Order: sequence, then C-alpha cells, then structure tokens
Amino acid sequence: MLKTTWLSQLKQNNFSYSSKGLHLKQSISLFILCVLFAFNVNANNELPQKQYKTQTLATQLNSPWSMVQLPNGTWLVTERDGHVVIIKNNQQSKVKLPLEGLYVAGQGGLLDIVLTPNFAESKELIFTYAQGSLEANRLVIAKARFDGTRFSVPKVIYKVATDKGTPQHYSGRALFLPDSTLLFSSGDGFDYREQAQVITSQLGKVLRINLNGTIPTDNPFIKHENSTAHAIYSLGHRNLQGLVYDYDAQQIVSHEHGPAGGDELNYLTAGTNYGWPVITNGDDYSQARISPFRDYPGMAKPSVDWTPSIAPSGMAYYGSKHAAFPSLQRHVLITTLVDKKLYSVNLVNGKYTQSHVFPEATGRLRDVFVTAKGNVAILTDGKEAKLMLFKAN
Repeated sequence: MLKTTWLSQLKQNNFSYSSKGLHLKQSISLFILCVLFAFNVNANNELPQKQYKTQTLATQLNSPWSMVQLPNGTWLVTERDGHVVIIKNNQQSKVKLPLEGLYVAGQGGLLDIVLTPNFAESKELIFTYAQGSLEANRLVIAKARFDGTRFSVPKVIYKVATDKGTPQHYSGRALFLPDSTLLFSSGDGFDYREQAQVITSQLGKVLRINLNGTIPTDNPFIKHENSTAHAIYSLGHRNLQGLVYDYDAQQIVSHEHGPAGGDELNYLTAGTNYGWPVITNGDDYSQARISPFRDYPGMAKPSVDWTPSIAPSGMAYYGSKHAAFPSLQRHVLITTLVDKKLYSVNLVNGKYTQSHVFPEATGRLRDVFVTAKGNVAILTDGKEAKLMLFKAN
C-alpha cells in the first residue's frame, strides 16, 4: 500500500491517555507541572513528507515482546510463552526454546532478543527471560546459537541476584555497547520499589556484564564490599523497557514506565542515580503521592517526562547511517501501549520535539526495530499481534 503522507502531526497536549488511574480533571494541573519542570515535548512542523509502502511480515503472533533481523534478512520474534517465530522467505514458523525454569505469568516470560557483536561468526544471540516461580523469580540472561533453522539449548550466563515474589516489572531490555559489554535492565518488581535505591539489591537497576557472564572491572561499584553491587551500572529505575545506543552522540538512551504519570526518557551514565522512587513526576495508581520530592540532590531528573503516561514499550535509534527516512535521522522511535502510537523524539534540537509517525501502526505497540537499510519494523501487542514493515520508496 502506497502512502504519500508519512507523518501525522502530533497534537500538543492532546494525547489520548486512557489508563494508569488518571482522570480528566487532573489534566490542567499536570500540564502546569510539566511546564514547571520544563520537560517540553513540542509538535514538529518541519518533518518532510516521504512516500513509503507498508508490508505485513507476520500475523497471529501470541503475545510477542521483541524482534531482530538477521544479516540474511530472516526475522526472529520472541513470544512470552517461550516460542521464537522465524520469518524467512515469506514463510512463518515457530520453535519452542527449552529455557531453564521459564516463568510465564503476569509480565513474565521470554522477553528480549539481541544479536551478539560477533554474530556473523558465532551465530549467537542473547535472550532475557523470567525464571522461577511466584514465590521466588528473577530475570536471567541466556545465550544460544541459531543455525538458520534451529537453536542450541540456551545457556544461562547471568541471573539477577535478588529474587522477588511478584510477576511484574522485569524490565528485561538488553543492549550491547561498542566495547561489546552487555547492558540490561532489571525492574523494581512492583512491590519492591524501595530496593531501586538499595545498592546491594539488583532490583530497579541497569546491570553491565561481559558476554561470558563475568563482571567488567570498570563497573562503577566494582569495589563495593558486597559483590551484588559489582554488576550495577545505574540505579533508581522503575521498569525500564527502552534501551538504545546513540552512536552519533556516543550516549546511552533509555526510557521507563512511571506509575500514574512520570514515564521518562533518560541519558544513562555509569554510577548515576535516576531517583525512583524518591523523585518522580507520577503518582500512585490510587492518586496518592509516592514521594514529596520532584527533585533531590544527587539524583538525575529525566530529559523528557510524559505525564500523563504514554506507557513507552520498545525503542530504536534512527542514526545518521540510516538513509531511508532522512527526516528521522538522530531521532529515537518509541512504541507506546497506552497512546497506541509510534513517536519520534528529536535528540539534537534541544527541545526533544516529538511527532507521531507511521499512523497506520495502531493499537498497543510492543516494539520497534530499524533495519540496516533504514526501514522501520513495528511489532504490535497481544494474542493476535503482527509484525509490520515500513519501507521507503
């Protein structure tokens, strides 16, 4: 299907927010709060029109979470029940991974998938998934080889050291840095939010490990007397599900879910405290204040705050090396579950200008991926999900 207008204008302050316990009567006060904290997200009037085609790559996906494209064009999509869908030569098949102790409940299950830096030679991929039982579960990192048809038995290379008794807030997003170390996010477990500030807990953290599961010797807390802190890269996170590397600015960009409001976009740096739950622009689902503080000494405030919440899910970086859609260069693309749209956020204009892009992608959107050619794939959410590709003409 040929589309001639490829961007629909974001209507400033007219987002459609339908959940997280916020009521219409709060909109004025929340808008004032956003202005006071100067987390401005403005409409972009300058992005040009571009012709593109839409293609459906896969259908009838069962609660997918993430996807990746291999160098040969094959797509792999994770489903939370432990299946990986293989999309090759316009054919769709699936295999069940024998994941050790896979725990599928609530928000748990098989989550992220990323290629290792040396995938061309090793054929190895990294998976994140929930492991354990309701009484004691955790996020783990596993590695497996893919020969084009089958996966080797995944080997767990790292387990989050702190167990929890809830099936929520695993985070689970993974990212390889230029030095080939692996960052991944570990959520606060919902009922354990105070542990995001505890350096001897691995809940509410971003962790950094080597590909073999060992700890890099330059991690910020490597000299802490408690070894649990050695893998921690940053702390004070709630439920971080967007994690990308901006290679143009050489910066790590993340986003995370707040409670009722307070979704955030942050630049991650080693050893930094991002405040949760001491500082947040969101409130509890009951409308109670989580904290009296909107800022606090020694804690980083977000570059962008979404209040009311948009529920950001996946994120991809559209860098200067991608040429298919030049107007998206140096933007992050963010899928949303509440707003049910794909947004682009400009990282270089100083205002974090935001636009709604590819309006054909509707409904709860789970993840986004930028291909080597600069085309954009979008994964929807739910029991009858699909994978769509937006290709420039």
